[in-house]
Amino acid sequence: MCDLEVFSKTDIGLVRRENQDSASFSVISSGCVWAVVCDGMGGAAGGKTASSTAVDYIADRLNTAYTDTMPDNQIVDLLINTVEGANRLIYEMAVSDSSLSGMGTTCELVFIKGSRIYVIHVGDSRTYSIRGGKILQLTEDHSMVQEMLRRGEITEEQAMHHPNKNYITRAMGVQPDVRIDYIEAEFSYGDVILICTDGLSNNVSEADMVKIVHENRGVSMIDALVETAKNNGGSDNITVTVIY
Repeated sequence: MCDLEVFSKTDIGLVRRENQDSASFSVISSGCVWAVVCDGMGGAAGGKTASSTAVDYIADRLNTAYTDTMPDNQIVDLLINTVEGANRLIYEMAVSDSSLSGMGTTCELVFIKGSRIYVIHVGDSRTYSIRGGKILQLTEDHSMVQEMLRRGEITEEQAMHHPNKNYITRAMGVQPDVRIDYIEAEFSYGDVILICTDGLSNNVSEADMVKIVHENRGVSMIDALVETAKNNGGSDNITVTVIY
């Protein structure tokens, strides 16, 4: 098994006054890593509190509860239970503190072990798999625009520039329970898994993502992705994590 590497970067972008994105990762062993990316929303303090609370809770839980002897079904249960626990914590914080009322966050939690990728997805942050010259979006946005696209009311091109593009239909912390998407996929040596907030995906085309990933490695890869997003407007906080 290859030695997996993880690189991550977050940037405030060129428009926002605060960076409400949060991210973390851990390399557990040569063939086992996890990474989480969250994009917060709500209030003066709410967005950053929601995303950082989610990331801290998930990191602590995975670092203490995961063991290398866990079979697949227990890994899946751990990931789902962890995100559900983070959701409850954020919701309870918002209920108990009026200044945090209405806060929430997206969540992309990616766990790779051997040849399997496990993804827990809430909101409109994304997980992509890049293999060769092809890119596959593993997640589907939980957003108003995505629902309009699914119903055939707008085109892909219209979706890219729709004024309601940032209206998400699911988020962690808004309700006591959260509906999550669980995705499982195959991981092969040479693949690059790219996890990002919409500050990247709204400002960097999939073609440019593939080009940057193929032309760079390590820190230069995430630097180039973030700088491209900023050069194309930097309209939101930008967070990107790559695993390969």
